[in-house]
Amino acid sequence: MTGIRHAELTLRGLRFHLARVGAGRPLLLLHGWPEFWLSWEPVMQRLAGRFELIAPDLRGFGATDKPDVGPSDQAGAEVHAADMLALLEALDIPRAGVVSHDVGAFVAQVMARQAPDRFAGLFFFDCPYPGVGARWAAPDHLKEIWYQSFHQKDFAAALVGSSREACRLYFGHFLRHWSAGNPSAFDDVLEAWVDNFLQPGNLQGGFNWYISQNAARLAMMRGELPPPPPVTVPSCIRWGALDPVLRVEWMDRIGGFFTDVDAQPLHGLGHFPHREDPDRAAAEIAGFFDRLWQVPR
Repeated sequence: MTGIRHAELTLRGLRFHLARVGAGRPLLLLHGWPEFWLSWEPVMQRLAGRFELIAPDLRGFGATDKPDVGPSDQAGAEVHAADMLALLEALDIPRAGVVSHDVGAFVAQVMARQAPDRFAGLFFFDCPYPGVGARWAAPDHLKEIWYQSFHQKDFAAALVGSSREACRLYFGHFLRHWSAGNPSAFDDVLEAWVDNFLQPGNLQGGFNWYISQNAARLAMMRGELPPPPPVTVPSCIRWGALDPVLRVEWMDRIGGFFTDVDAQPLHGLGHFPHREDPDRAAAEIAGFFDRLWQVPR
């Protein structure tokens, strides 16, 4: 990709990798699992003429440090949120927009509750939020969330990383199955995904997210998770209507957790709108932040 810049910053005792491109209004792009900064590349290409795009690898992912060599519960949303607030501070960005997905969406919600004045707006693709509740463990949905229990096992990373073929089969499944609107969305970068997750510590680094979230996940499944304060930062949610793991009908309780939100389905797309149809994804992002920042079209 032309114009992309890679940098490393030491934050909170760890070395973080980030990719940057463009200039102007800053947007922080927060990836999910099984992702790293490269997941955002198609959107970055399309928005570089309008924004400064900053795509870090979260701790444990990509080229960012892996502080725990084994299974760890120290990689939850609060930890990632503290990392990203420190990143904005280090980059001398007093106020930014955030675009997030999956794991990154959890992180963005925590940041917005902790430091709402730091954010002009929040944009989410397929947003997990507490209102999903016990539906996450509905009998007909268990077949979609088996991996979250598998990632608790102390042998999971060794098994997935036992060979290049095992790693390719594992991640190829999620990238194709979840890209329900365009199952070939990651085909051109599948080998880059395998390369990434075979780097030392990257498998366990990602699995540690699930270990860290397990108590909250079980509480949500039991209907015992206390509701957090609502997010007050202006928000936009675009949810792939074909997403098999985060179902679009779960948008129904969004209004109880966000005070200022525009939530709409993206018909014909699945879990990865930013990869399945980057033209459409980039247009949705730009439209929201242009309206928010009152930029004439």
